[in-house]
Amino acid sequence: MRNIENEKSILQLKKVAIINLGCKVNKYESDAMARKLQDVGMIVVSSEEVADVYIVNTCSVTNMAQKKSRQMLRRAKKNNPNALIIAAGCYVNAEHDVLLQEDFIDVLVGNNCKKDIVTVLEEAVQSLSGVDCYLDIAKENEYEEMGCLKANVMDHQRAYIKIQDGCNQFCSYCIIPYTRGRVRSRQIQHILEEIKRLADEGIREFVLTGIHISSYGVDLSHGENLADLIIRIAAIDKVNRIRLGSLEPRIITKEFLDKISLCEKLCPHFHLSLQSACNATLKRMNRKYTIEEFADKCRMLRKVFDKPAITTDVIVGFPGETKGEFECTIENLEKLNLYEIHVFKYSVRGGTVAERMPDHVPETVKTERSDILLSLTAKQKKAFEESLRGYKEQVLIEEMQKENVYVGHTMRYTKVELFSEDDLVNQIVDVVLE
Repeated sequence: MRNIENEKSILQLKKVAIINLGCKVNKYESDAMARKLQDVGMIVVSSEEVADVYIVNTCSVTNMAQKKSRQMLRRAKKNNPNALIIAAGCYVNAEHDVLLQEDFIDVLVGNNCKKDIVTVLEEAVQSLSGVDCYLDIAKENEYEEMGCLKANVMDHQRAYIKIQDGCNQFCSYCIIPYTRGRVRSRQIQHILEEIKRLADEGIREFVLTGIHISSYGVDLSHGENLADLIIRIAAIDKVNRIRLGSLEPRIITKEFLDKISLCEKLCPHFHLSLQSACNATLKRMNRKYTIEEFADKCRMLRKVFDKPAITTDVIVGFPGETKGEFECTIENLEKLNLYEIHVFKYSVRGGTVAERMPDHVPETVKTERSDILLSLTAKQKKAFEESLRGYKEQVLIEEMQKENVYVGHTMRYTKVELFSEDDLVNQIVDVVLE
């Protein structure tokens, strides 16, 4: 880190730009840092403006994500050479010792330290040297409570609520357990307080997010789990919708479904993380289920919910993925007939087991396989949406796209466009899908 040439007061640092990279958890934490800085009088501006402080909330899930994080840090420095440049998040935890040596960074803020952003900034502006706020995340057992968000720091009518951090799964391609640590659940009362405040401020829909939300509660003494949390949130009067982030397939059990099926506010939209539809590939990935088990979870959801929107992620070109394994994935995905598949080409992440695996797939083959799955999911998505024709749905209107034309999403997260001469933004309206 470089030496900070001029001692300043935090009151002199008026403008802060927060550049967010990566997942919804990062977005939540960026919003929380923005709120904390606004509370001490700072003005949050866009990353394109000249700011006094730039915070890059980094991502390190792939080598490319880490490279982009580095580029954003350098760009911030170029925007204003006199600004304080803060690297925050997963890149700091993944490459801490490397970033300590970089002269374009003033401050390091690792995971589980973002809650202290104001204190860190005060220390930085009073010091003539850089500040290193970093913890060994593998040894952290407490959830990082960042307080309650405010509706005015959010982009729209849907709020992402972080309920846990960390992961214990150790998939062979993933660095996250090393950058985010082990599972740490947020106290349920803090979650309820935040949601109640945001609902009072007009937020209609709440998306429960985290690094591995299916693990929520495993580390808490009171024994409540994700299903119990959903029921508690639904009891808050002004909450209209609850949507779930990515789920581990194994959480779909009869007991889980018996509980959540009673919650009318829960959106019938389930993102079950798959990654491959071939058992041989799943085994190399260290995913702890088979494609047959995944298919059974889909059947269970469809039995309990009317036309649930089931989505997933699939990685193509994982090391060792043969033509036969990919054909197996295609065959099984056709049978699963999901609403939408998010397709990713395998990207090497340094420090993972998969990096050291033999038989890496050429980039051209990854692209061919990606194109095939993108074509498949486009066809299946269209068929699912056609099957909803004539359904009466509730749509949360998010914005006016052009004069008198509004767009929003149903509870199944299908995108809807409708015409109205009335201002419908942030309203929930009944429509019949055409």
